[in-house]
Amino acid sequence: MRRLYIDFDGVVMDTIPALYSMLEKEGVDLNDEDQKRKAFASYDFGLIIKDKNILNDSVNCINKLLESKRFEISFLSHVNSLEEAVVKIRYLRRHFKDDITIIIVPKWVSKTKMVHSEGAILVDDFSGNLREWKEAGGIAVRFSKDLEAKGYKVLNRLDALLDMFDENGDEIC
Repeated sequence: MRRLYIDFDGVVMDTIPALYSMLEKEGVDLNDEDQKRKAFASYDFGLIIKDKNILNDSVNCINKLLESKRFEISFLSHVNSLEEAVVKIRYLRRHFKDDITIIIVPKWVSKTKMVHSEGAILVDDFSGNLREWKEAGGIAVRFSKDLEAKGYKVLNRLDALLDMFDENGDEIC
């Protein structure tokens, strides 16, 4: 069974458009990471972490992955604040109970520093995270609504992992 880490924002939940809309309304310089982090830290994530913003049936897709028993699944999500972490954890626990580990990562820390990435799969929408993951010996899979690969294996539904990896979690050529 192969270890599978699933990102939250932009993979499970379509939070990115709402967050960037908020940044624009507040006049935040999108090139200033500190300004963005402060704005995100003050944002009420309860406004967007709702079932209506689930991306491409991701909750049902994750349940299919769980049923397949091909992967040891964890969520691996960057956060800008403790409040954001709490909202995400509550949401995920409502849908997955104790079946899945939830790993919260401060935004300024690489996901590769929080878990053992070597040989593990990361599904993420952000190429920067995928690049670091691959450099650390992990298997990087890009989630993209429009199937933009950007040099990675790509999918737009999480249950597509069942077509990418066999029953042992090995890649299917």
